[in-house]
Amino acid sequence: MRLTVYTDYTIRLLIHLAVQGDRAATIQEVAQRYNISRNHLMKVASRAVQAGYIESTRGRGGGLRLARPASQIRLGEVLRVTEDDWDLVECFDPTKDRCTITKACGLRPILAEALDAYFAVLDRYTLADAVSQRKPLVQLLGLNGTGRNSSLLAATARAQR
Repeated sequence: MRLTVYTDYTIRLLIHLAVQGDRAATIQEVAQRYNISRNHLMKVASRAVQAGYIESTRGRGGGLRLARPASQIRLGEVLRVTEDDWDLVECFDPTKDRCTITKACGLRPILAEALDAYFAVLDRYTLADAVSQRKPLVQLLGLNGTGRNSSLLAATARAQR
């Protein structure tokens, strides 16, 4: 199984905003920090706003911020929102299933159980867990590390476990 670039960019954007704290980030800034397409990131940010993960403010001093605390954003939820196809094999979708052995095959329930286990693990973790090593992330992203939420992220991640 492989996640799409869209999901990868969504998670990177959320990580950037969580590490950054209260300061707003621009699409251009995030795209430059990760060396990714600004146009693609704009689409990602738009959908993340619609999903309620980030808020966008226009104008001077505007930009992107997390819409809720990192400790309230579950990674499994983010993946469910950003990925639209969890059909691991053809028989997961009855409208597309042309496999001749589907009725007797035991693979589908095994894969379904594995997918459930995958999400069970992701649902245990939040964005705060993903940014629990804040200091190296700040350095790698070239951020200054300020913001009133910054010191609370690691403590929040530990408390969630």
